[in-house]
This record gives sequence, C-alpha cells and structure tokens, in this order.
Amino acid sequence: MDFEVGVILAGKVTGLTKFGAFVTVAPGKSGLVHISEISNTYVSDVKAHLTEGQEVTVKIIGVDQSGRLNLSIKAAAARLPEEPRRQPQHRSHEAPQEPSFEDKLKRFMQDSDSKMSGLKQYSDKKGARRRGR
Repeated sequence: MDFEVGVILAGKVTGLTKFGAFVTVAPGKSGLVHISEISNTYVSDVKAHLTEGQEVTVKIIGVDQSGRLNLSIKAAAARLPEEPRRQPQHRSHEAPQEPSFEDKLKRFMQDSDSKMSGLKQYSDKKGARRRGR
C-alpha cells in the first residue's frame, strides 16, 4: 500500500498520550494524530475525544525520512461528503451565535486601544503634576 501525503485511510486508535493518539492504518503501519489534528475545536484532553480501539478515518498529512506517518482526523473529516443540513428553525429563545475569531480579535484590539489611551492620559496628567511642583 502506498502511504503518500493526501491519502485518506481507515484506522484504529491503538494508544493515547497527552500530545495525541497513535492510529494503526495497516498491519505493522501506524502513525501519530497530533492533539491539534484531532478536532476543529480546542482539545485539552485527548481522552475526551478518542478511546483506544475506536475506528477513525485519517488523512496522511506528512511522512518523515524514517517513514513515520503524521495523520489528521480533522483533515479527513473535511474531505468526507457532508450530510444534508437542515435549515435551523428560528426561535426567539435561541442562544446567540458564538462570535468568530476575527470578531473576538477586533473587539480585543478596540478594548486594548481604549485602555492604552486611558493609561497614557493618566500618566501624562500625573507627570504634569510632578513637574508643576
């Protein structure tokens, strides 16, 4: 079997660590799914997302000089055909949608600029008082 970057395979989780999971994709051939490649959401504990013996679909995202495979579950999931999605029912008591990273970053930058200008004004006033004495 050819183990090239971009190939999607079925595998079985054979080991869990703090930094990821080992997945066997063929007899005698396994690879590592790094913790950052398990899900599109933040993963703090691998055991919360995977269990030993679990069947998973992985994509080969790298092969090093030793022939070790770097695998990704989230990249494989992005390539699988999606199920038809239902249109969400609009309800007045629905929870607001989580803001995107860009929106959060923009809000943080605005808050930061505001705080910095306030600190600058405060330090300018404090410095003027000391010079005036």
